[in-house]
Amino acid sequence: MLSKKCLVNYMDTLKEVEELGIKIKRLEKEIQSAEDELARIEENETVKDKVYGGEGGWQGFVIEGIPVPEYYTKSEKLRLKKALLGQRKSTLELIQLDLVRQVKDVEMFVASLDDAYIRRIINFRFVQRMSWTAVAMKIGGDNTADSVRMAFTRFMEKS
Repeated sequence: MLSKKCLVNYMDTLKEVEELGIKIKRLEKEIQSAEDELARIEENETVKDKVYGGEGGWQGFVIEGIPVPEYYTKSEKLRLKKALLGQRKSTLELIQLDLVRQVKDVEMFVASLDDAYIRRIINFRFVQRMSWTAVAMKIGGDNTADSVRMAFTRFMEKS
């Protein structure tokens, strides 16, 4: 039998997946911006200098390149962000694997219930992630957010 804690944990895991997805998208945008900045530095911010020297007399040479300290600092930040992105994606995969197990457990639990009223409450609240007020409205009748919440609580205490 599934506990209330497991149902709440299931909802928290769903939220965690959602939040981590947002973090990954934000980091991907930052990486793209950093890559664009490095490309801009490579293309537009080359520096030139003229030096003199050489064998057999003084000759002028033009040296051209990118500003090394700025480029390497930004390049290192980009490398670290890419590593963080890989780590976050791996974490997301692990959480999603756990979520698949939790979904199976929750759905089997809901399907095994004899009471259709409680099945509907659990489905609306935990599977569809509705607020208690929205659950009460979906159930209909004279139900309030408190009445459906208490019905669920009493059912879980009996189980």
